[in-house]
Amino acid sequence: MAIGRVISGQPLNEAEEVFTSSLRPQHLDECIGQPNIREKIAIAIQAARQRSEPLEHVLFYGPPGLGKTTLAHVVANEMGAKIRCSSGPALVKAGDVMGLLSSVNTGDVLFIDEIHRLSTPVEEFIYPAMEDFKVDYTVDSGLHAKTINFPLKRFTLVGATTRAGLLSAPLRSRFGMLYHLDFYSTPELTEILARSARLLKLDCQDGTLELIASRSRGTPRIANRLLKRVRDYAQVKGSGVLSTDIVENALKMEQIDALGLDPLDRAFLKALVTVYDGGPAGIEAIAATLGEERDTLEDVVEPYLLQIGFVRRTKRGREVTPQARDHLGLAPKKGKHPEDEPALFD
Repeated sequence: MAIGRVISGQPLNEAEEVFTSSLRPQHLDECIGQPNIREKIAIAIQAARQRSEPLEHVLFYGPPGLGKTTLAHVVANEMGAKIRCSSGPALVKAGDVMGLLSSVNTGDVLFIDEIHRLSTPVEEFIYPAMEDFKVDYTVDSGLHAKTINFPLKRFTLVGATTRAGLLSAPLRSRFGMLYHLDFYSTPELTEILARSARLLKLDCQDGTLELIASRSRGTPRIANRLLKRVRDYAQVKGSGVLSTDIVENALKMEQIDALGLDPLDRAFLKALVTVYDGGPAGIEAIAATLGEERDTLEDVVEPYLLQIGFVRRTKRGREVTPQARDHLGLAPKKGKHPEDEPALFD
């Protein structure tokens, strides 16, 4: 059920990545939202350029779909540098990193997505590269092994992660700037959608983009994905112009409600209410009930439900809140009054 979720912050496929890339801002003044981070980055970039030095190493962390990769490309563009991209799972051994580092020029940006998934040997190999801009690379093995010290050109490492807590302390301490990306407000998402609609040459009636933004779970990637789905629906079922009815019907077809919840979110909440009497219930038990993986529920479903106050995490497990019951239209079960209980010896 979780595979291919429309409201997932993760990219669904390569085609969507290409579509999303075409809508990405290229410079800081084109970016929308995250004002505090944008101001800090702008100052750091201006200072580095005035000193003719590469930027400090940067770590962006936060939920998927908030623009960590976009900001990495923006940093490279603002510094007038080339960017080379990789990801934690792709860098298996020291040789993989050596291939990247040897081709990096002074001031270039090396972007590593999902940096928390670097293996320990690769992570330890990167430490001297980040600190001293040199690495000790072992050539051959056994009796013929020899270690060569390679000097590197001064570069900027930009890391991105959705799980900052999984980063080791030594790696985290080597980043000069750490920025946490927050969810976007509905006005900010509306502004992002307006920019995307202009790039797509899409005609929109008043209020339609706000409607899409309000169901996008504070995430630009989801907002652009929904815009694409609504555009397709408008082209086939309407005149190609986004109207309130077209947007409502398109989102209804995708089974996304007024708060941006999809069938998996509602199934999670209903399981808590109907099976576990509102909780508390352990995440393993809920996962077994829904037939989903625990990681899927913890990484994909829970963050938004916690953010909007529909679920509480307690020491004993997950509990549903009254707001969630109201949204689903599920009243709490009436407990038996002690006076109604039969006496022990009746």
